[in-house]
Amino acid sequence: MTALYHAHSGLRFLVLLAAVVAIAYFAFGLATKRPFDKVGRILGSVFIGLLDLQILLGLSMVALGFWYPRLAGHLVLMLVAAAVAHIVLARNRKREKPTWTAHLVGVAVSLVLIVLGILAIRENIFSMNVGKG
Repeated sequence: MTALYHAHSGLRFLVLLAAVVAIAYFAFGLATKRPFDKVGRILGSVFIGLLDLQILLGLSMVALGFWYPRLAGHLVLMLVAAAVAHIVLARNRKREKPTWTAHLVGVAVSLVLIVLGILAIRENIFSMNVGKG
């Protein structure tokens, strides 16, 4: 269980990094008015893939008995973040001409929900310590 917890805890930094890189690239693409490209699709897919892996690890921890009341809000916010990312990015990819704006909004909204989800399990939102009760 400890290894699973550490994997879940460490992976969050990759998820956050992927979100920030994707947002920066999507904003650059929007600002330069270039057509949506393969790199944009890849960055969106990397973000969603890492987020899905993070959720799989988190749900595995819950299934194995790692639970405390504050996790309810965390779990809901993370699942909504993943749903937003999946829905917005998939719909945008299916368009004849995908847009930077849709990908940018999808990842940005997901990132806000992820940050709120992380804050939901903090003892004190100004502390970096995760509380268990």
